[in-house]
Amino acid sequence: MINDSRLEYIFIRTCIVFLHYLTPASIIYTVFLIASYIFGIPRPHTPLAINVIAVAESLFYLVVFLPYSAYLQRAAVHPPVPSRAERKALFEKCYKFIPDPDTYLDRWFLGAPQEEIKHDNVKEFIQWAFFNRGGEAGDDEEELHEYVAAYETLVGRKFEPGRGKAESLRLTLDPIDMLHRSLAWYMCVGFVDLLTYINLLRAGFHFHRTSLSRFFTLFPFRPQAVLTTKRSPAKYTTYWHRPHTSTTHLPVLFIHGIGIGLYPYVPFLSDINSAKDLPAGDGSGGQIGIIALEIHPVSFRLTHAPLSPAVLCAEIASILNQHGYSQVVLATHSYGSVIATHLLAHAETAPMIADMVLIDPVTILLHLPDVAYNFTRRQPQSASQHQLWYFASMDMGVAHSLARHFFWSENVLWKEALEGRDVTVSLAGRDLIVNTEAVGRYLAEGSEDADDERDVEIMPDVSEEGGLLLHEGWKHRPWRGKGIDILWFDDLDHAQVFDTPATRRPVLEAIRAYSANSGNSSGTATVVDES
Repeated sequence: MINDSRLEYIFIRTCIVFLHYLTPASIIYTVFLIASYIFGIPRPHTPLAINVIAVAESLFYLVVFLPYSAYLQRAAVHPPVPSRAERKALFEKCYKFIPDPDTYLDRWFLGAPQEEIKHDNVKEFIQWAFFNRGGEAGDDEEELHEYVAAYETLVGRKFEPGRGKAESLRLTLDPIDMLHRSLAWYMCVGFVDLLTYINLLRAGFHFHRTSLSRFFTLFPFRPQAVLTTKRSPAKYTTYWHRPHTSTTHLPVLFIHGIGIGLYPYVPFLSDINSAKDLPAGDGSGGQIGIIALEIHPVSFRLTHAPLSPAVLCAEIASILNQHGYSQVVLATHSYGSVIATHLLAHAETAPMIADMVLIDPVTILLHLPDVAYNFTRRQPQSASQHQLWYFASMDMGVAHSLARHFFWSENVLWKEALEGRDVTVSLAGRDLIVNTEAVGRYLAEGSEDADDERDVEIMPDVSEEGGLLLHEGWKHRPWRGKGIDILWFDDLDHAQVFDTPATRRPVLEAIRAYSANSGNSSGTATVVDES
């Protein structure tokens, strides 16, 4: 993620204008070309390359984008409606962790005036959030009224009867907002993909492709995939693998976030075994194995829809089994925490996950509106917000993945799901997507030494109102390697922890420590995989 300087703002807006208006300009020029041939209109001489690009961009918009975007607008297939007991338990759990009730409603209702958020508006939102549907209340009227009354208690006021003009954010029911991507943009994605391929090969990784019969199901096409002889045991999931030769450490499974694939993570993945200020490999000459999955639906590609949790977990299990990995240290970034949630809940994969490192996770306290609002509805202002909005939020594949296959109640990750494992969570103080303050407080609450004076200090407030100021020492607590640890980077934004060796180092140290501790205690680090 870029920073928010004036120069970076000008740069990102210029890139967006060029990429966004290339297609309209191409269509206008192509219409002029056709008209000039039909009606004999004189035209200036232009290079053949410009004519080819204009026609190709126009055809791509008309033949690919328009029909495909209409196809993607199909209604989501929601998960089954939970039982009443399950709904109540989920509601109570969410209700307990709403740090700012007014902001909670303001974001979920897209900044609508309070007087326009009436009883039926709140009921409609609750139907989507906890019943996985819209429409009439039917037999659920009594239960819905109970939940609306609870929200009234939360915000300290009664909602007026009837329906106001407010519209709530109902991600999987609302129309999908997406913007066209030019053919030139996809060529850039393909070029970056080739660079990633070369860099990972140089770092000792091997690419595992799916069947060649699926070559045309991913665009931009990957000619380099034809060159590899290694096959993924999964039907849809490709991955990169660095062989595991350590006898004292566990291998690592890495799952990336929304973006251009594995390209931004190449230095991070390379440093797991080759950081200059850390011992090489496992310290005794052995190499820590790494599997880095490729999640194409959120990687700026045109491809299949996101896999269901059951199918994806089964594919990941088959990949781990292929290499003889009965247990791994799981490291994820951003959207990768969604998949982590499913791996922990799936009976086959849960025992395979030892300790975990969650970097910029988006699934903790997912019932809060920040992630959904910031990623899909916020009007961009700064350079980083424009970068997120245009290149990620408005991408066809990403928008479809979130609006039709992202069901928050399935993806939310609660603290109790982490019990029994050592977990490090890396949070950025300037994160433009996640409410990291709320997430950090939630994770730190009830942890060992949470009430110690080193962790919570009361100091005089210098404000005019006087009183006391609460300093949250959980941000600066030394890493312990047990229970839930928090790495707090006060001056970083989302994904910036990967940008420099200094910021990567604490995360790498956590991964390597978990790999060593789990490998020594579990007896599963004896795998030697040369494939």
